[in-house]
Amino acid sequence: MKNGPVAIRLRALERDDLPFVHGLTNDSKIMSYWFDEPFEALVELQDIYDRHVHDVRERRFIIERVNDDQTRSRVGIVELVDIDHIHRNTEFQIIVDPAWQGRGFAKLATELALDYAFAVLNLHKVYLIVDVANLGAIHIYEQAGFSVEGTLREEFFADGRYRDALRMGLLQGDYLARRNPDL
Repeated sequence: MKNGPVAIRLRALERDDLPFVHGLTNDSKIMSYWFDEPFEALVELQDIYDRHVHDVRERRFIIERVNDDQTRSRVGIVELVDIDHIHRNTEFQIIVDPAWQGRGFAKLATELALDYAFAVLNLHKVYLIVDVANLGAIHIYEQAGFSVEGTLREEFFADGRYRDALRMGLLQGDYLARRNPDL
């Protein structure tokens, strides 16, 4: 996707991306927003990758910035997890490396992931769970069309306290209407 001088693409997570992902998932600030502990050995991540690489209930993508000279830089990861092919829904997750935040990559990667979920996988609904304090992420999700479905009170324990979270969702029909208002 091209947006002025910034071009990004999503590509499948590969085994050689795992050190990059390991760096992200061992950052305590990042993982507090994912309501998870920043403690995972690289070998554990490799084992998880090996067990799930063919799992049809997951799609994991690396967010790549395409530079002017056509080289590529890893800027984050996007995941569609717990894909339910009967009810046609999935959970959306994203991490943008702090070194690349504030440049519009999360917004662009979210759009690309939603295009994939609705146009390729033909899912009916994409949902996510977000910390109520993560106002930047909530803003991006609302811009993409997600709406709050409810508040999960004291849902997660992170940074020494229980935290509230929002469940947000987006339906395929609403997404397509936003993307193609003339249809």
